[in-house]
Amino acid sequence: MSINDAVHWSDDLGGGTRVALVQAGTFRSDAGALLGPVPRLLWNHLVAEEIDHEHRLTQALNCLLVETPAGRVLVETGIGERLSDKNRAMRGYEGTPIEPKLREAGFDPGSVDIVAMSHLHFDHAGGLLLADGARAFPRASIVAQRAEWEIALSDNSRAAASYDQPELRLVRDWGAEAWADGERELLPGVSVIPTGGHSAGHQGVVVRGTGEGARTLAFFGDLCMRPWSANPRWVTGFDDFPLTSVEVKGQLFRRAAAEGWIVALSHEVKRPVGRLLPDRDRFVYQPV
Repeated sequence: MSINDAVHWSDDLGGGTRVALVQAGTFRSDAGALLGPVPRLLWNHLVAEEIDHEHRLTQALNCLLVETPAGRVLVETGIGERLSDKNRAMRGYEGTPIEPKLREAGFDPGSVDIVAMSHLHFDHAGGLLLADGARAFPRASIVAQRAEWEIALSDNSRAAASYDQPELRLVRDWGAEAWADGERELLPGVSVIPTGGHSAGHQGVVVRGTGEGARTLAFFGDLCMRPWSANPRWVTGFDDFPLTSVEVKGQLFRRAAAEGWIVALSHEVKRPVGRLLPDRDRFVYQPV
């Protein structure tokens, strides 16, 4: 992986497996929706410096580049280039989309073998196509859970409001070529694991190095988007199945803490890479 300082963070996990985090811009989300059922009294001090006059928080569009001896994987694609001026302003979207951002980082989008997405919400799947409708990653297969595609393109009224269905219909056949039904190893050492919770087909991505001193990195998608997400009981107002989120977060975070996994947060701007540490019956996030 020939990368430069345009990436936010990079590291070697061992055995020829390298990872790098690229921020493909930022957007803004309502603070109350992000913190869901958590009383404002408990979270206000955590966001006091970043909350704007419309009570929104800045959310990074964090994507992961993974290079292994067997191939290259991109995790997430951000919002992309196909947003209207109206939606761009409404969402407060700023910065460079994923395809040109990868080129800035010295990484050829045409060399990506697999694009894996935690789920298909607009801020994770929007970068699959270029502004002109061409595939941003022409030789890659797309891996999301079949259950995610089914809910994303359903006539459920909440789904219609949560997903950019016209855009997803343009890439449905491309996605169907490699959608997953449960846990799958994409390349040796790179796996997707279904989690549910945030959405019906939400999945995490786990990357394992090999050899002496090998380490593991996990991307838990929107189950772990900001530092406060380390508390399994703190779920977002966007979670379709909050009780599942609480249960699955507890299980995954317990393993991540016990085994010392590196964790990449999906939407954290300043401290997106760290570890989860036990804290009584919950966990805390410690940036590296």
